[in-house]
Amino acid sequence: MYKIKSVSVAALTLLLLNACTMVGPDYKKPETQVDDQWMNANGSSGNHGANTSKTQDAAWWKSFNDPVLNNLIEEGYKNNLSLQSTGMNVLQARALLAQSVGELYPQQQSLSADYTRQSMGSGGVDSDTRSSTFDIASTNLQASWEPDFWGKYRRAIRADDASFLSSLAAYDDALVSLTAEIGTSYVAIRMYQAQIAVTEKNIAVQKESLDLVQNRYQLGQISESDVEQAITSLSQTEASLPPIKTNLQKEKDALAVLLGTTPKKVDGLLLPKQANTKSNKIPVAPSSIAVGIPKDILRQRPDVRQAELEAIAQSEGIGAIKAQLYPAFSLIGSFGYSASNMNDSSTNDIFQWSNRTYSIGPSLSLPLLNYGQITNQVRQQDAVFQQAIFNYQNAVLSAQKEVQDGIVSYVEAQKTLKSMTAANTAALKKTQLTLIRYQEGEVDYSDVLNAEVDQLNVQLSLTNAQGSVPQDVISLYRALGGGWQIRQGHDVVSDDVKKQMSDRSNWGDMLNTNSDADKPPSSVLPSW
Repeated sequence: MYKIKSVSVAALTLLLLNACTMVGPDYKKPETQVDDQWMNANGSSGNHGANTSKTQDAAWWKSFNDPVLNNLIEEGYKNNLSLQSTGMNVLQARALLAQSVGELYPQQQSLSADYTRQSMGSGGVDSDTRSSTFDIASTNLQASWEPDFWGKYRRAIRADDASFLSSLAAYDDALVSLTAEIGTSYVAIRMYQAQIAVTEKNIAVQKESLDLVQNRYQLGQISESDVEQAITSLSQTEASLPPIKTNLQKEKDALAVLLGTTPKKVDGLLLPKQANTKSNKIPVAPSSIAVGIPKDILRQRPDVRQAELEAIAQSEGIGAIKAQLYPAFSLIGSFGYSASNMNDSSTNDIFQWSNRTYSIGPSLSLPLLNYGQITNQVRQQDAVFQQAIFNYQNAVLSAQKEVQDGIVSYVEAQKTLKSMTAANTAALKKTQLTLIRYQEGEVDYSDVLNAEVDQLNVQLSLTNAQGSVPQDVISLYRALGGGWQIRQGHDVVSDDVKKQMSDRSNWGDMLNTNSDADKPPSSVLPSW
């Protein structure tokens, strides 16, 4: 009889598993608006500007050929605390996914054992009445399993899988931002250093001019007003230097945070390690950048991947909630042993086969009178999914906007740099000629001052233009989604952090996210 019941239960289990289906919608990739080509690409002369060649922006910072910048990117990748915090989100999502997978197995499992001594009186009033005392020992293994008949658990697994991949995409997006911010900060530092050098050089020129004016005044060739004008101009130029130095230090302090270090150590990191290498030099941007075609950004921008993966997770959530509207079938069973020392028995015989106890059977539950709560949960989840679709579609549009802005800024910044270079050459020549004419008495000293002020302004503008080009290049690379590839082949947490976490808790192999991180999300999207 026992074997017949077991076979019946097993047959019922197989029947339930074979009949399993998944309710709820299957994800379909939303339609997006994507241009075929970028505007202004290939729009500049020669090989300069942006072109539609296949993008090569995995390690865009190397295109500047600046060893200091390369080292700063590596330092930031290893030590930035915000990035490491984002890596913890990946581990949390992975652990949550593992919990969801566990729901496919018996959801409730317990092993219990107890030993009790009981005393029972006879209930009489006679003084000779004696109580009966006996011991009872038992062990029991209980399990309850709800087969995933309607896909409640499988939908949840898919949702958590998408959330896990989304957390990886968020980590990649943080890497894109981090590398771009380090590059932008580094260029700003070099730009401020160049501005300081230009200002100090002009101060030296104005001091020479002041000496010339004082000598001519002592010879009685000019009035004292020319001396005062020279002193005023020199003082104003010297007064412009402290704010630039303040901005430089603030930028260094900001870079320290990005690198996960203290401001005191930044100066050492900014020094070139190679001999005969010029320091304080503004990085020179590549003359041309491959931007590919707009559809490329859908494959390489982490934030776009993240937005779609979030939509996938919300889509799977609809089915996970909708499954609660259907009957829930469960298999409940228990097996154990029980023994007592009554009637010449002994608790020592508890594990004899004759003392076994067991129960097994199916269970059915159906939600009734929930007053539309589950239905409204489905509606709420559907609205969340639709919102995620809009967010994904908007992410695609925003990505195109950022790339298009980056292309225009980069192309126009090169034109500005070319014009400012020509203006600087002219300003230097004008200052030299004006000073000669002043020494020959052909012009007033006010003309010299105007020429020197113009020269300083033009040189500062040239410095800004020299810094704007690489900064626009970095912004363009950021818009293209370059930089996250630096983590390929690495885990999202460092070895030191792994050790700390392993010492606190048993993580198994879950801290090794290398294989998961290198798996392209597009490989799982079509099946969803």
